[in-house]
Amino acid sequence: MKKILRFTAFACIAALLFSACTKQVKDTVVKEEVSATTLAQIKNMGFGTDGVQKASGGYLVEGDIFIPEADLGLQPSSPHMIIAQEEQYRTFNLVNSSTYPTIKVALNNSSSSHQAAFSAALDNAIARYNAQSLRIRFQRVTSGANTTVTAYYEVSNTLGFAGFPTSSGAPYNQVQMNTYHYSTSTSSTNVNYLATIMAHELGHCIGFRHTDYMNRSYSCGTGGNEGQSTTGVGAVHIPGTPTGPSSASWMLACVGSGVNRPFNSSDRTALAYVY
Repeated sequence: MKKILRFTAFACIAALLFSACTKQVKDTVVKEEVSATTLAQIKNMGFGTDGVQKASGGYLVEGDIFIPEADLGLQPSSPHMIIAQEEQYRTFNLVNSSTYPTIKVALNNSSSSHQAAFSAALDNAIARYNAQSLRIRFQRVTSGANTTVTAYYEVSNTLGFAGFPTSSGAPYNQVQMNTYHYSTSTSSTNVNYLATIMAHELGHCIGFRHTDYMNRSYSCGTGGNEGQSTTGVGAVHIPGTPTGPSSASWMLACVGSGVNRPFNSSDRTALAYVY
């Protein structure tokens, strides 16, 4: 998930009525060049290729989605692809709720100063999902986790990232949170903000794409279609979700600093339909 970055003189994004302008990233980070062959493979999987970054063991696309190196070239398929507006979308791979009725989540945080805030936020994010009475539920554990939330530090506009379920139906195994952007406060404002980011990344782990993947500028202010394909990862429309913009959806690509996004009505429809 990306933070909305603005110059001081630049207006806050009116479409989402974000009132708090966030800091500009001034530090320079040298990114390893991604080959044309790899970019073509990523495109074939159904992702856009703007801003692809090399990361340890794979590639970061769409700001917060991790593709393992071994997954490049995988081509699952689905008959349910449609192209529309800002509807809710899922990937071809979903979590097998029979095998994983309970997704065990651990916090393995390397930043001791963020421990209290991250811990409270993870409990909050888990509670948001479990309140929906889905076929899957999340459980906080200290060992034997299916998905682990970890911290890292990088000067970038990425708030955190995760991946999608495996072809065998397992949830993605890691959420990474970039401490460059987060305070250590345990105030309700900060905990709700962190929980919003964690819930978003857990959404990717169980197979949800960005609500505005076809027009990233809706929440980010800039950017276009993040990519789609009838093969690859896919963007499958979830029936019952709106054909217009889904304001304040938990799966919008970008978020303003300190913003809390609990599930809106369309999010709840999407979650109930898929799980």
